[in-house]
Amino acid sequence: MELLDSLRQTPSQDDTISGHYEVRRLLGEGGFGHVFEAWDAKLCRSVALKRLKPQADVLHPAKLINEARLAASLKHAAFVRIFAIEGQGTGQSIVMELVEGQTLGQFMHSGKADLQAALDIAYQIADAMDEAHAMDLVHGDLKPSNLMLEANGKVRILDFGLARHIDPQATQTTTLCDLQGTIAYMAPERLMGRLPDTRGDVYALGAMLYEMLAGQRHFAHLNGLALAAAHMQATEPWPDLPETVPPAINALVRAMTAHNPAERPRTMRAVREAIGAQRGEAVTLATALADETPAKEEPPASVSIRLPLPRKRTLQWGAGVALLAVLTGWQLPNIIPAVKSFVTGEKAPAPYSEMVSMAAGMEALRSFDQESAQKQAVEYFSTVLKHNPEHAAANAGLSLAFTLHYFGSGRDETWLKRADIAAKQALAADDQLALAHVAQAWVLEYQGKRPQAMQEVTAALNLEPSNLLGMYGKARLLIHAQKFDLAQEVLDKAITLYPRNRPLISILGKLHYNLGNYTEAEKHFRKAIQIDPHVANAYAQLSGTLDRLNRSDEALQVLQQGLQVHPDWELYTNLGNALFNRGDYLGAVQAFKKAVSDNKGGPGNYLLWANLADAQRWVPGQVESSRDSYRRAITLIQVMLRHSPDDPKINSRLALYSAYAGSQDDALKHVTQAVQLAPTLPDIQFRAALTYELIGKRNEAMAALQQALERGYPLNLIESAPDLLTLRRDVRYQKLLINMERNQKT
Repeated sequence: MELLDSLRQTPSQDDTISGHYEVRRLLGEGGFGHVFEAWDAKLCRSVALKRLKPQADVLHPAKLINEARLAASLKHAAFVRIFAIEGQGTGQSIVMELVEGQTLGQFMHSGKADLQAALDIAYQIADAMDEAHAMDLVHGDLKPSNLMLEANGKVRILDFGLARHIDPQATQTTTLCDLQGTIAYMAPERLMGRLPDTRGDVYALGAMLYEMLAGQRHFAHLNGLALAAAHMQATEPWPDLPETVPPAINALVRAMTAHNPAERPRTMRAVREAIGAQRGEAVTLATALADETPAKEEPPASVSIRLPLPRKRTLQWGAGVALLAVLTGWQLPNIIPAVKSFVTGEKAPAPYSEMVSMAAGMEALRSFDQESAQKQAVEYFSTVLKHNPEHAAANAGLSLAFTLHYFGSGRDETWLKRADIAAKQALAADDQLALAHVAQAWVLEYQGKRPQAMQEVTAALNLEPSNLLGMYGKARLLIHAQKFDLAQEVLDKAITLYPRNRPLISILGKLHYNLGNYTEAEKHFRKAIQIDPHVANAYAQLSGTLDRLNRSDEALQVLQQGLQVHPDWELYTNLGNALFNRGDYLGAVQAFKKAVSDNKGGPGNYLLWANLADAQRWVPGQVESSRDSYRRAITLIQVMLRHSPDDPKINSRLALYSAYAGSQDDALKHVTQAVQLAPTLPDIQFRAALTYELIGKRNEAMAALQQALERGYPLNLIESAPDLLTLRRDVRYQKLLINMERNQKT
């Protein structure tokens, strides 16, 4: 039950409640019940009256009674006492003890709790829950709003609405699937759809004890689905508590909040006795905080009814039909698979849960530069939209996944159009949702409308300053605008909030790479691999950086490590570049062909066709094939140019391809524009030098080459470029090298 801090107006008396109860005010509401304060005229006392919500009457007529029986079976003084069940049919109500005081949430809002007060509260909760667990009952929804502190310091535990017997044959219920507990206090396995158990209650108590002692909850800057995703992803121990907290209590809290349930204390008794020992009480039973050898983690169980099957097929079908008749109208889509499981003995799929699907989709987006994560995100968000087509966050998440697929599929316009539609649907459903603005910003960025994209991402970060995808998108826009200092500030803030997020570390590495800070870029790319060694493009980024540092053998070794992880077009591209720079043009052609292949590469990526064309030019008998590859690259890049006419990288590459294809006027037009747009980027200047040389403008080529070298472009890559062979024999080039060497010495 969520207790309300403010008073509500007095509800009207209901004729289904016995006449001697005078309903006075609404106290709060839980997942399916309202709780009122009432006056018992017969016994002259105030009581709490819990009734089903009107819309839930048909669906859960027996659930309220079951809750009352569960609560009444608990003898510990911390649990609210049940006095009676009043009313008839679907209008029944539970009459229970009225608890006066403040919620634990209200208590914690006043600031960090005194150590002894926090330990006393946690001890009382552990003591009460030890009794419940001994009766094979779990709460499943322990949180500050479900705990009351009376004036005398006693803790009272409210709402056993999610309680259930610990029964291996039990069927997962709708209430459990919907995960009504507050995210901040839910164990990671609960967020991923697991049934509540004793160690989930231990985790919840550990989270509350942490909050009392630290003065704020873990991931205090996050809320909603972002908070759920953070809890599911974070496998490291929670941060240490302040130094004023005894080491034993710090260790206890870290154990209680362990990501792996097997690493948590086995029982609430173990928690109670650990706290009692710190308070100077005798330990009655030595119980280890966690299993000495953590049990092997089982995958989430599929939802099925594992009852002994009747021997006769007719009895099997009869039992299935009877069960279906009882459950008709109550979550039918979830029950049919369970009935089928009962009849056939096969495992049934897990019932649909919007929260689980959304949290899983958001978790997939945290690794958004991986194709597998993109596919998972599409699947999860599509599942939510199948049940609720106007779900704003699901539309936004789907839009982001479509935009990423557009980028990875070689800029297939179909995906970007689908992303735009989903983003607009998200904004129409909820224009105050930060994720919706992020989704629209990403679409606008790839449509070449970067000023509008910056407006949208700014709106998103105003609504949610810590939005991961918003900060990533803003950094990317700032990098493109060559506002590198501002991009660095955004990324530094983002990495402070998400220190283990690999895409953030990678884009910071790209920023340094673009600036020619290759040593710094190497550091970040190595860290990205350390965070997740199973992502192939991280190896490609590192190998490209090592090539720039003239460590080609080490770069090839990294490429081979990446290919062992997963064959990827970026790896084959870097392999082709490495072989090309060594003069192995035939080997480069073979690598580039894999990069554009349907099964291992990206046939819709212009850059891959241009690389293949570059290598084919130097292989006897493949000159015409080279022209065909250039024409393919030009066709693909012109589509991007329509979206981003002021992109210096696109203009510089189109200029170079046009020069190779013999279109000198187009080459001159685009190289001039590229240099004007980004005169300080070394790669732009190098491609300009190549273009000028190819169209016969040696003076311009020399000037651009000097700019590239001064801004950090590696000399070893200039020395290995076959198209600059004649230029390197020019006396002006030799003087340029002498002057650079003299300047370095001084």
